Amino acid sequence: MRGLPQPPDQPTVEGCAVIELSDDSADVEYLLKALYIPSFHCEKALPLPVIGALLRLGRKYDIKYLFDSAVARLTSEFPATLQEYDIAQSSNLEQGIQGSSTPFDIITLAHENQIFTVLPVAYFWAASYTPGTLFEINDNQGIPPIPPIHLRRWISGRESLITKQLLPSYVLGWIAKWDFKDCTTMVTCRTLREAIFGTCLRERLMLALTKGEGWVTHLCQNCRGHAEKLMSAGREKIWNELPEIFDRPPWAELKNDW
Repeated sequence: MRGLPQPPDQPTVEGCAVIELSDDSADVEYLLKALYIPSFHCEKALPLPVIGALLRLGRKYDIKYLFDSAVARLTSEFPATLQEYDIAQSSNLEQGIQGSSTPFDIITLAHENQIFTVLPVAYFWAASYTPGTLFEINDNQGIPPIPPIHLRRWISGRESLITKQLLPSYVLGWIAKWDFKDCTTMVTCRTLREAIFGTCLRERLMLALTKGEGWVTHLCQNCRGHAEKLMSAGREKIWNELPEIFDRPPWAELKNDW
């Protein structure tokens, strides 16, 4: 830091040069707390502004352990594998991000810091909201307008997911077309499938990664077994396609850049 160019005739304090920083004052405050108050940085959950500060200044001043820990907080909640995603969704998991934040807070921060592997799940989180709901959240929290490229990816991806989830081999494809003949309660199971299908179409629910645990328990044992297998395979399929649905490279090519 002392190597940074400073204006001539810079004042000193006890013989030490006063270094002027161009960084946001709140970011600097968070950085100093992380450096000099160990308990601050070691909290299980930190507000997103703190995580953002540690990303920006950890990178700028090459404080690797702070930068890496901030990245880990994001990637643990917005992971790159379906197994890790399911763990992150567990209600028993201690979250690494504290307080309220919107999907676009995460998306913007990830883009700014080239943490690209978190984007598919962050966009998927955004897609779980209807446009009206998410715009209302942004307005209520005084969040700046969403950049057009993020809006396009979100809206296009959400529409794609709502359509795909009901197609054969995807997570809810079995609801629209049932190919098995061993049902033991045909009227009950058919009625349930039709009710779910109608609700999905009517309310345009985004359920592309649902496990459907609350539904399949009402099916007969045979239908439940078929549905669980089909939903598991459908979740894997949509997960593999998730980055490209949101106009990102495939998982195998999606890399962070720092």
